[in-house]
Amino acid sequence: MKSKVVLAYSGGLDTSFCIPYLTREKQMEVHTLLVNTGGFSPKEVGELSQKALDLGAASHKTIDIREEYYARCIRYLIFGNVLKNNTYPLSVSSERAFQAMKVADYARQIGAHAIAHGSTGAGNDQVRFDYFIHVMAPEMSLLAPIRELNISRKEEIETLIMLGFDLCWEKSKYSINKGIWGTSIGGAETLTSGGELPEEAYPVKCTKTGTEMLTIGFSEGEPVSLNGTALNPLKVIETLQGIAAPYGIGRDIHVGDTIVGLKGRVAFEAAAPMILIKAHHLLEKHVLGKWQLYWKDQLSCWYGMMLHEAQYLDPVMRNIEVFLESTQKRVVGEVSVRLCPGTFSLTGCTSPFDLMNPAFGQYGEGTAAFTGRDVEGFTRIYSLPVKIYQSLENEQKD
Repeated sequence: MKSKVVLAYSGGLDTSFCIPYLTREKQMEVHTLLVNTGGFSPKEVGELSQKALDLGAASHKTIDIREEYYARCIRYLIFGNVLKNNTYPLSVSSERAFQAMKVADYARQIGAHAIAHGSTGAGNDQVRFDYFIHVMAPEMSLLAPIRELNISRKEEIETLIMLGFDLCWEKSKYSINKGIWGTSIGGAETLTSGGELPEEAYPVKCTKTGTEMLTIGFSEGEPVSLNGTALNPLKVIETLQGIAAPYGIGRDIHVGDTIVGLKGRVAFEAAAPMILIKAHHLLEKHVLGKWQLYWKDQLSCWYGMMLHEAQYLDPVMRNIEVFLESTQKRVVGEVSVRLCPGTFSLTGCTSPFDLMNPAFGQYGEGTAAFTGRDVEGFTRIYSLPVKIYQSLENEQKD
């Protein structure tokens, strides 16, 4: 009997190459699994399924985990306003954890002997897939054909064409990973420090002009409405992406330190994540206290870093999630957003828990909560510790 292998399949060049390689060179029975974390239309899912079978897969399965991905991950990225290096909303790195875990589960369900993925030997994804498989399916063999062969995209295309699989691979100039929390784009210009991606590299083209106003509603930190219409959070994300992405909003390039020690550069488009994170953060600044905001920043930074580096299963992540969720009870209200070509601005917010309360005073104008004499006494006490320190320093100078 042939060894049975489950391939984490996306339909891109790398995972497409893996199918004939594993079936022909390794003589394995390949079962492809597409874990849909968003970014695929029903038509695309059907086409990718057929493509896997045409390339030689013994079977193909697609599972939609968008609801689970949102509930177990995205909501905490919103709660934490998580942007890696103040730039990247963890579009791909967050979904890899859930894809890898589902692949491990499926491999066990069908009695596979091995798990394969299409990661190269120079990026983060290889570590993410390997890590989760080692933790969740340690008895499985691990295969990474692109890493093992150390071949270029050009060589992959040439091999597939030679085998009779000419499926317009010239479109694979860029490595594109689409998901509900954003799309990453790598290759060509991102391989150097100074390249700028051309318009054609982005899956969603910049076609909208003018400006547009919209309102996002939040309840306990989660997005629950758009322009006054109640929607579940996933629908808010999908609808907002459809409205904002054609303005060219959410495009940027992330530069960071990879798990394998290299500096990496990747472009992305993530209109909905960027707008939601910034809108959520604005609302938090109005309803949370100073120290809540401070400690949220610290723990959210750690949460994003750990998730980016494949540490989702570490128990400290559950501890941080409890803290993040506990801060969201008062994050309730609406945020107004103006969309423009290439950018957006937050024009204001309303909340029943707004701490910017005129009953206590208006900053820079006046207050009924205290008098000028109160401030005079306060500043004397507030400055006392440093005043004492400075007096001793002056004595030593004398």
